[in-house]
Amino acid sequence: MTVWDELVGQDRVREQLAAAAKDADALVTAVSDGKPLEQGSKMTHAWLFTGPPGSGRSTAARAFAAALQCTSPDRALGGEPGCGFCDGCHTSLIGTHADVQVIRTDLLSIGVKETRDLVRRAQLSPAVGRWQVIVMEDADRLTEGAGNVLLKAVEEPAPRTVWMLCAPSLEDVLPTIRSRCRHLTLGTPSVEAVADVLIRRDGVDPERAHSAARATQGHIGRARRLATDERARARRAAVLKVPLRIADVGGCLKAAQELIDTATDDAKQMAEEVDVKETEDLKAALGGVAGGRMPRGTAGAMKELEDKQKRRKTRTQRDSLDLALTELTGFYRDVLALQLGSRIAIANVDVQDSLDRIAESSTPAQTLRRIEAVIACRRAMDRNVAPLLAVEAMTMSLRAG
Repeated sequence: MTVWDELVGQDRVREQLAAAAKDADALVTAVSDGKPLEQGSKMTHAWLFTGPPGSGRSTAARAFAAALQCTSPDRALGGEPGCGFCDGCHTSLIGTHADVQVIRTDLLSIGVKETRDLVRRAQLSPAVGRWQVIVMEDADRLTEGAGNVLLKAVEEPAPRTVWMLCAPSLEDVLPTIRSRCRHLTLGTPSVEAVADVLIRRDGVDPERAHSAARATQGHIGRARRLATDERARARRAAVLKVPLRIADVGGCLKAAQELIDTATDDAKQMAEEVDVKETEDLKAALGGVAGGRMPRGTAGAMKELEDKQKRRKTRTQRDSLDLALTELTGFYRDVLALQLGSRIAIANVDVQDSLDRIAESSTPAQTLRRIEAVIACRRAMDRNVAPLLAVEAMTMSLRAG
């Protein structure tokens, strides 16, 4: 098992990263031995991984980080870095390597303060590994100010520091930053490749694995959750019933409210799992006593934590709603394929009867307008329109066709 085994359906990207890791290993060895550096190296100090959700952007970045830290003795014999078994690879992949920092946010954005902390860390020499690696999984969530702070670090990095930024597309990153990075574009893995991973690695029943991979159209994370989480399957089934429940205004409003309630419940569940522990840990760190008053001067820290938890709850609710809207888009995409007699595979074969009913009772033009209504709802929430208002407007448009 190598570090690349988790990278599903991305052979071209894997080859590029493996070649860069080998050049990086040669570069570090040459520097430590006092030898001159070779020209034309495939290694560089800043990388930008782009691709649609589920393509494995962050997986590729973490695998590359592990390959850079690989300490396998096989490297000296001509083997490629990234064995997957040595201490450098193992600790990088599980997130405990001292010189690999993985940044992911459960908030709506990454601000200036967090980015400045990263930049300071990036100036340090590796503590135990061969490189200082910063993996930013949500580079598209950088605020403009945070992007400007990051720019300087990417322009003039420390000699042994590597930045790995992940975003859905090039346009999601400031032009000044992306122009200083080497680009790697990932594609959506095939349904067969995702199903194979679920069967081989997660022990999922083959029939369920293929059904989940087909329903999520190659999105690895969503496919795994759908295949292993009964609650996720129940939520998806409820979303796919929406097109049949909007025959009148009352049905539209009720369906919209239920979508919002489900998203709110998801946010509440996550808060119950995380917020209480975070709060208790902070109280203990600040010298608080269980059931007693907090020491003076700690109110600001507690308020900062409460604000962070509130922003995370908003992000969780929006992510849950966005997933529901993605599933609705997939439903109408299948309807359109049936109406046009397309040969593309149907994703939601488990609700074939519903697809047939909607396809027979509407026209392709109506289906396109319905897809546009779902997209308009997603854009409205990006502009901070009240979620319930945006979803109600969408369900009314879906009814009108």
